[in-house]
Amino acid sequence: MKTADISVVLTGAQLLVSMVETRRAARNGNGLDASAPEELEKIEQQLGKLESLDGQSAEVRKEIDELRERVAMLRREISHREAWIKTELARHPQRPYFLDYVEKIFTDFSEIHGDRRYADDPAMICGMARFHGEEVLLIGTQKGRDTKQKVARNFGLPNPEGYRKALRAMQIAEKFSRPIFTFVDVTGANPGLGAEERGQAEAIALNLREMARLPVPVVTIITGEGGSGGALAIAVSDRVLMMENAVYSVISPEGCASIMWRDASKKELAAEALRITASDLKELGCVDAIVAEPPGGAHTDHDAAAKLVDQALQENFSALKGTPAKQLTASRYEKFRTMAQFFTES
Repeated sequence: MKTADISVVLTGAQLLVSMVETRRAARNGNGLDASAPEELEKIEQQLGKLESLDGQSAEVRKEIDELRERVAMLRREISHREAWIKTELARHPQRPYFLDYVEKIFTDFSEIHGDRRYADDPAMICGMARFHGEEVLLIGTQKGRDTKQKVARNFGLPNPEGYRKALRAMQIAEKFSRPIFTFVDVTGANPGLGAEERGQAEAIALNLREMARLPVPVVTIITGEGGSGGALAIAVSDRVLMMENAVYSVISPEGCASIMWRDASKKELAAEALRITASDLKELGCVDAIVAEPPGGAHTDHDAAAKLVDQALQENFSALKGTPAKQLTASRYEKFRTMAQFFTES
């Protein structure tokens, strides 16, 4: 590579580092954005190519070392704020939603409407479908893309009738021995007055009890946010999978920061303390497997993300097929009874 070419590559790397640092400054030092890890990886690749070249001047080597130090500093910051970065990725507006996965993975989807008590909840979608020739029940929360869809779907927050519809659908699946797949992407239980008036707590609690008793295989995948009881109401499963950049928590980082420090701006510290990432929850035994995502996140390539989800669902469903009903319910009970145990030495 010519000296001029080395200078161009070096300048490009310096520009990328400066862009990451500038965005950090624009956030008042409050962490890096979700695109930073990918950009730092590109910078490191460019620096690696430069370091492998011969005939570099002492000045160029000095500049490379300085860039390495700046990148290392940003990397250390990312390691402390990884949970919040993943929270931002989990909330990315272009992330695949439940109906995107239904379209790309399943066939012959036939939606089930209404809870037979109050109304149909568009934020909770249920229906029968075929999965590689197997008839299954699908349940998932659905957020909207544009403002009109968000309002129609209640911003992906189910009301009590949504949980009751899901339970009705699960009872149909039980009657006809259909395996159940649930997709979770919900910020939490609905905070609205109407939801409380119509018995949201009872609806969620009933789902928890009845899902624990289901004699059919149940597989859950957390595709985005898994928030509080709103997520758990459809996640008492034989296999709980979690996408690489999803989060699963009893409370949002902002809510936790507001309670603990009376300061929602400490959300990054709260996200780290809550241990809400897939790797943390896998270590704690709260999830069974982590589903990889395309480079940069599921929002960058819906088709690739769907293929990875499809593969994970096949593997876990195959492991459950043919398991006797009594064994399924017993192992499910034991799974949740022993979840997140830890011991300390005196």
